[in-house]
Amino acid sequence: MSDALVQSAELARPVVDARRQDALVQPYLCTAAAGGLARAPQKCTSGHFSVLVAPGRHVLFDYTARHARAGIDQLPAGHEGYLVADANAVSDHRYKSGKVIEVGCWSYLRRYLFKTLGSEPEQACEALSLIGELFAIERAVNRAPPTERLKVRQEKSQPIVTRFFAWRDELAPAVLDETPLAKALGYARNHRVALEHFLEDGRLPIHNHWSGLQLTRQVLGRKNWLFVGSDEAAEVNTTFVSLLASCGMHGIEPRKYLRDLLCLLPSWHRSRALELAPVNWQQTLERHDTRQRLAAHLFRTAILDLERDHPDEK
Repeated sequence: MSDALVQSAELARPVVDARRQDALVQPYLCTAAAGGLARAPQKCTSGHFSVLVAPGRHVLFDYTARHARAGIDQLPAGHEGYLVADANAVSDHRYKSGKVIEVGCWSYLRRYLFKTLGSEPEQACEALSLIGELFAIERAVNRAPPTERLKVRQEKSQPIVTRFFAWRDELAPAVLDETPLAKALGYARNHRVALEHFLEDGRLPIHNHWSGLQLTRQVLGRKNWLFVGSDEAAEVNTTFVSLLASCGMHGIEPRKYLRDLLCLLPSWHRSRALELAPVNWQQTLERHDTRQRLAAHLFRTAILDLERDHPDEK
């Protein structure tokens, strides 16, 4: 069974690679990472699962054996544009060239401020109230086109952001070092430019929820399977989780998708691999040549007959 999964992952690799190339030309991406264990001869080693989301198009997972600079660069390599991310020192070098622009997450800052409620509740409530106003504006314009959203942000959100950082600058000199509030104010100061980038482009989100939500798949998964069999097994894992997560994004039934994908891939030209990605799947299924290929596939026919004769054994 393990060999079958490895071979299936290799078969699906052109689709994953085509999706990655398509994601890298999108105007902005969202990314996040979380730790994971891989079995090793002496003891499990620590690696990291990363997710890259091109909102409305793709979800891509990757695994690196080390959460270091070289490993972090693997997933969005070649991307130029906005990158929505939770601040992490190991990622800072990506923004030095100016080709990748960091977009900060106001939810991440809000998390810092929640930690100050026990020690400095008055100051925390004032800051959280301002951030709450920003999110209320975002909810109101959630379905608006980017141009309209940008206009509202410049008219309503910009003054609130200015008030927030004025509050931060006035309060900071009187705050004791190493307190939760000092850490929150330090985070806001260090990432002010990134946090303000959403005011420049109506397409950009104010938070990094999209990648965080997708990463939950691996965070919950590792509680069930505890560790992957090896670094190579983790790569197989990310291949299939990438496809399944993208199916969820586009409302595609994942079991049927994988069944038909594996039937089509052996005879599908690699240059057209993106046509088999979940983002294009419905259009591809509607084509006459695709329907012909699937109808003529003996394995698929046998599976459909089995499902029809034994519906309770799916």
